[in-house]
Amino acid sequence: MQSHKIKRELADQLIAAGLNPLDVSEVVLRALHEDCDVNGDVTSAATIPPDQVSTLDLVARAPGTVAGIPVAAAVFAVLGGNSVLIDMLSTDGQQVVAGTVLLSVHGPTGVLLQGERPALNLLSHLSAIATATQSWVVALETSLTQVRDTRKTTPGLRTLDKYAVRCGGGINHRMNLSDAALIKDNHVVAAGGVAQAFELIKERFPDLPVEVEVDSLDQLTEALEVGADLVLLDNFTIDELSKAVRINQGRAKLEASGGFTLDQAQAVGDTGVDYVAVGAITHSAPSLDISADLRMETI
Repeated sequence: MQSHKIKRELADQLIAAGLNPLDVSEVVLRALHEDCDVNGDVTSAATIPPDQVSTLDLVARAPGTVAGIPVAAAVFAVLGGNSVLIDMLSTDGQQVVAGTVLLSVHGPTGVLLQGERPALNLLSHLSAIATATQSWVVALETSLTQVRDTRKTTPGLRTLDKYAVRCGGGINHRMNLSDAALIKDNHVVAAGGVAQAFELIKERFPDLPVEVEVDSLDQLTEALEVGADLVLLDNFTIDELSKAVRINQGRAKLEASGGFTLDQAQAVGDTGVDYVAVGAITHSAPSLDISADLRMETI
């Protein structure tokens, strides 16, 4: 397999989306190498003339919110270089219906078929996350509560998974462990208490925001007293969330967490918490059905 750099126009689109073209290229190359070792695509090599050209359409087979079109395009750009022409017909964050053509690629048939599955895998996966996130956004639209992701992302795909959350209208929690401090119960045990953990973090990283995870209203009061910027309310009931909002009185941002389901979204929003963290939008979103349809050149 020959690899190519992403063209400047596509690289600019990735940058505009908040993605690093080099990172995307690395993901794409890993995906392509999973499919093809030194022997390449043996079926295409045996059955398709090397000079044959065609067009491949990536088509939504179900309604949803699409994410990852430039990433799918990068698969063909990396694989085919100047031999392919790519036409992105939909935009990330767009809500599409079944039958919508998302992306068309024209070039050598063998190149198109080799890139088909990696492109579909990435596009279907990211669109699944965007679609699941959008469902939460819609369910919360009568409140001021925003849906946030977690670090429960696919290993190696965190940047793309969190990008898909943004495409679906959600917002990102910290990207990694250095973006912000989050004091959890085990940190409290190790440090000897919430106040001790908070003071140690502020002493070493004075400019970092500090979030404290609590599992009771008493712990919420303690977190507020030490000056937490954000408090994660872990496994609180709806009633307890409402009480937490009243106790907080706007002193810190409040985030609800603990396996809430979509049918609970409105009730969570009605409590007045600022955020609801939903790991399921990244770790359990069902893949969006997208197909690849080949169109042969006519003479």
